[in-house]
Amino acid sequence: MSSFLGELVGTAILILLGDGVVANVLLKNTKGNNSGWIVITFGWAMAVFVGVLVSSASSGAHLNPAVTLSLAAAGKFDWANVPKYLVAQMLGACLGAVLVWVHYKSHFDITENRDAKLAVFCTGPQIRSPLSNLISEIIGTFVLVFAVLRVSSPAGGLGSLDALPVSLAVLVIGLSLGGTTGYAINPARDLGPRLMHALLPIPNKRDSDWSYSWIPVVGPVIGCLLAVLVHNAIR
Repeated sequence: MSSFLGELVGTAILILLGDGVVANVLLKNTKGNNSGWIVITFGWAMAVFVGVLVSSASSGAHLNPAVTLSLAAAGKFDWANVPKYLVAQMLGACLGAVLVWVHYKSHFDITENRDAKLAVFCTGPQIRSPLSNLISEIIGTFVLVFAVLRVSSPAGGLGSLDALPVSLAVLVIGLSLGGTTGYAINPARDLGPRLMHALLPIPNKRDSDWSYSWIPVVGPVIGCLLAVLVHNAIR
């Protein structure tokens, strides 16, 4: 139960702070409105830092189904615990998204841009091309997971000291590779908040773009497994 709650709380904080910085930049009349991509990428990196920091002792701070699957595939994590972690991550992502909506509700209410409201919750491509978008998510997730595999313990987790290198990896992924799809690189990070966008009573919202939703799930899964292959080949 401790590891389940650790993953749930850690992922919730990750999404609260990560989607929170997007809300601060995109929603109307916030203090950070229109402050730009650098703020978003730095905010997401710090969200990863805090999420790993608070959950490392209890769960090993996976916070991402792609990380959990890769650690199991690399023999660093028991496959029997994978379903528990995936459920905790999805629930945590949903909870974090709800907290962002509660925190910024007044700004959601006055924002006319429906695409901006959706972008607070989930990713979307700048140029819609399923193959190119999928490749972008594969590459971004490969870099993240490969970095995690190189710093994770033999027991398959991250310690509090690993929060900084992992968050720096997320920062450079956002700065260098995030301009195409918004770098989901985490199925729970995208799917859970997308579901909450569909369910929450947000005024004047658009559809949740379910036709795109498979890419931030399938891409990270492929990317994480490729990272395992390379990691095993060179270790």
